[in-house]
Amino acid sequence: MDIRKTLLFEEHTALNALMAPFAGWNMPIHYGSIIEETKHTRTAVSVFDICHMGEIIIKESPEKSSFGRAVTVPVGEMKIGSCRYGFLLNEEGGILDDLLIYRKTEDEWMAVVNAGTADQDFEIIKKRAAGAEVSDISGDTAKFDIQGPGARDVMKKIAGPDIEKLGFYKFGIFDIDGEKHIISRTGYTGELGYEIYIPNGKAAALWREILKSEAVKPAGLGARDILRLEAGLPLYGNELTPEITPFEAGFERFINFERDFFGRDALVKKREEKGGKKLFGFEVDSRRTPRHGNKITVNGEEKGIVTSGAFSPHLNKGIGFGYFEKFEDGEKAEFDIDTGRGMIKAKIVKTPFLNETSLKK
Repeated sequence: MDIRKTLLFEEHTALNALMAPFAGWNMPIHYGSIIEETKHTRTAVSVFDICHMGEIIIKESPEKSSFGRAVTVPVGEMKIGSCRYGFLLNEEGGILDDLLIYRKTEDEWMAVVNAGTADQDFEIIKKRAAGAEVSDISGDTAKFDIQGPGARDVMKKIAGPDIEKLGFYKFGIFDIDGEKHIISRTGYTGELGYEIYIPNGKAAALWREILKSEAVKPAGLGARDILRLEAGLPLYGNELTPEITPFEAGFERFINFERDFFGRDALVKKREEKGGKKLFGFEVDSRRTPRHGNKITVNGEEKGIVTSGAFSPHLNKGIGFGYFEKFEDGEKAEFDIDTGRGMIKAKIVKTPFLNETSLKK
């Protein structure tokens, strides 16, 4: 498979970024130090190139509601200017993708999807939402994430003082350099965060403009992974897969069974079943780092698998997510992680791992 270059490939290489494949794209991993970029995002503000993500426009009368049945999000109930998190499920209730839905008007929505599943998601939504006009604008759309406690001050310079009025999980149309663009406020780091959607041709100039601010530094996917893990947020392909249901992943709160959606019947049956694997967060008793795919064992018996692991510079220890079979007392469980190069002692803890962030300020 050909590896695609981000729109800002030359900008990244000029900043001496380490580039590597991710979800079919050549993406910046770091610009010198993953740990320093992680710390800077928690104390100041970082900009992330997220141009690889997918954007899909859906136009349909709310009365037809074929799009509403295609995903778990109750799109017809959303207020204009709001964002909602949800899932695209298969017939067995497994997660084909997690996504954000934006309601732009009474009859228009935007779905923001993961890079590795963008083409698949477009075809599935187009097929399921047979009564809707569905278009893929990913190839024409650039996306930046501005994250950190200083993000609002930076955004004021870019989009004006009205950015202060933008609430959590809301979006608006703002003037950037004389043109109107979508800016939302959701975040994937646990910090105050904004997302800017602009045409491809404007990407490089805006990237340079953002970096003119003394408070802002670029950050890569390495820091982003640690930040989202500290914030207790999942990554598609790790915690979320077609073999995992929202129940197993701990996201039942995002499912409304009073409405119809694709995969609902399978989830109803899953809800009635007892036992099975569940996702949990854990921390280790040292700075050692568990990795995706490491085995979880209790008294030498395999009980689960690590889905994500990282060293947290803010907790000064290794943390991670994993699936565990039929565990009872989740807060006090202790177990071993087989790294293939030795065992690590770990225990289950509540997530998010970090409670003090600027996310909703």
